Amino acid sequence: MAKQSGTKEVTKTALLEAGCRIMREKGYSNTGIQEVLDSTGVPKGSFYYYFDSKEDFAIQIIDHFDKTYSEQLRVYLEDKSLKPLERLKAYCEEGRKNLVQNNCSKGCLVGNLSQEMSDQSEVLRARLEEVLTRWRNRFAQCIKEAQQEGSVDKTQDNVELAEFFQSGWHGAIMRAKTTKTAVPVDAFMKIMFEQVLVP
Repeated sequence: MAKQSGTKEVTKTALLEAGCRIMREKGYSNTGIQEVLDSTGVPKGSFYYYFDSKEDFAIQIIDHFDKTYSEQLRVYLEDKSLKPLERLKAYCEEGRKNLVQNNCSKGCLVGNLSQEMSDQSEVLRARLEEVLTRWRNRFAQCIKEAQQEGSVDKTQDNVELAEFFQSGWHGAIMRAKTTKTAVPVDAFMKIMFEQVLVP
């Protein structure tokens, strides 16, 4: 029984990872269930064993992506060998590297879906907001640590700074995808770390 359960979990994970990859490239509307099934070899009937609908599939894809991305955030933002602002810079530099490696395409699944689906599905909008709020709070904690050590102005609200950081970062990625260059990301990092997050 445990083996069967394990096999089911492997199949579900394969569907989620394929859906995550395709939805990140094509968006929700242009992702077809059949394409996901074809890429995994899973029969169509099995899809509805794991997911109630395409919307439910997207919700679980978001959660799957969030689990992986949140661990990456933890690795970067809780690295006590670096000062708080150095952690934020390392996070941005890794994001820039990944963006360039992907020819300034794809971007962040959560950011992409936020742009595409927030006006189309309240269920997806609410889940995306939950995820982005958790991420923002991680940035806010790192900024708070920077304030405590004196490298960021203590009179500024750390949550507001984190909101500005997160919104600016996602906006820079969107612009980088449009321009097909890393220039918007470089501009964001320069202004953020030289003019905004300062003592």
